[in-house]
Amino acid sequence: MKNIRYLFCVVTVFISFNSFAQKDTSLSSKNSNLKTAQPVIDSSKQVDAIDLLYKVLKKKALENKRQKSGKLNFSLVPAFGYSLSTGFAVDLTGNVAFYTSRSHKENLSAIDAETIYDTKGQLIFTSRSEVWADNNNYKLVTDLRLEKYPEDTYGLGTKTTSAKDDPIKFIYLRTYTTLFKKILPDLYGGIGYKLDHHYNISQSGNADRTVSDFQKYGFATASTSSGLTLNLLYDSRRNEINPLGGGLASISYRQNYTFLGSDNSWRQLSMEFKKFLKLSPQSNNILAFWSIVQFTSGAVPYLDLPATGEDMYNNSGRGYTQDRFRGKNFLYLESEYRFGITKNGLIGGVVFANAESFSEFTTNRFEKIAPAAGTGIRVKINKHSDTNVCLDYAFGLYGSHGLFVNLGEMF
Repeated sequence: MKNIRYLFCVVTVFISFNSFAQKDTSLSSKNSNLKTAQPVIDSSKQVDAIDLLYKVLKKKALENKRQKSGKLNFSLVPAFGYSLSTGFAVDLTGNVAFYTSRSHKENLSAIDAETIYDTKGQLIFTSRSEVWADNNNYKLVTDLRLEKYPEDTYGLGTKTTSAKDDPIKFIYLRTYTTLFKKILPDLYGGIGYKLDHHYNISQSGNADRTVSDFQKYGFATASTSSGLTLNLLYDSRRNEINPLGGGLASISYRQNYTFLGSDNSWRQLSMEFKKFLKLSPQSNNILAFWSIVQFTSGAVPYLDLPATGEDMYNNSGRGYTQDRFRGKNFLYLESEYRFGITKNGLIGGVVFANAESFSEFTTNRFEKIAPAAGTGIRVKINKHSDTNVCLDYAFGLYGSHGLFVNLGEMF
């Protein structure tokens, strides 16, 4: 989850495996169900990291067995690394991709989980899912997290500098659940519940000994936001782990109520857009676009305000640490070009650029943009779910730079 805060110096093991082997269920073999503009290269016929490992170990029988997908396709990445802000960290990330019916006519479902521990005392567990059912008539989305979490914060707005560094500590519990029902092909309406609970909050104060924005905004040792959501979703992607076409457009309105346990009654309007353009029928090269817009009103708890990297998969704002910028309102735009490097599909690459802006504390206006850019490598670890390990290097303003790691595409 918090992969943008970790500088992983070693990815120790790539593991991908299948269970309940049966007929080929790879996404690419279901081209008749894909609504992409051009044909998709069948990734199940390509090579992934485990195929390569079996070749090195001369396990031909196991290599042949993997030519067919299973009912459940697992990917697992243990890793460790180091950064100045976290110390040494141990990370275990995994996902499982599957279809919820024998016909495989619905979109590919995915569940991921991640556990992180580091020497600075951060302990994090997350589990997120996007599950399709009943021939895409229903979609269930969950986001569950438990974090013991020291981090650096820098105040409100996009103009903040390292002089305003305000280290804080807290424990965080998140429970998000949304159920969508099909209205029209690829169009869904949904209702959901969201709980954000922070407690044992403490702060060290600004590095330059000025009063922190957290203190000015309204410091509290605990906060609870509990509310209902109304959602409208258009989703024409067939594999959210690695989209090869289609797009997403979502609008979500959140209303927090005191009778549900929220400290305050506040509101949030969130909009998200993604588009994936396949440029040639001879490759799976993709030009991808991503945008996020968030507006809040009312007495929003400080730690629930929109912030860098606080999307569902914590991947926005590559080039900056998580929560580097924060504000009541948020604008974000990113573009990425994904391309193959080896003909067998094992290695790929990306180049990307993004820009974000948060409303300023005193004026509540967008007054500055924080750009970032970078490049990266993709290593396919499960060809049946088309899952890659992403290793990206990005840089932004104020000397911010680092390595960013993810299992599955960044968006």
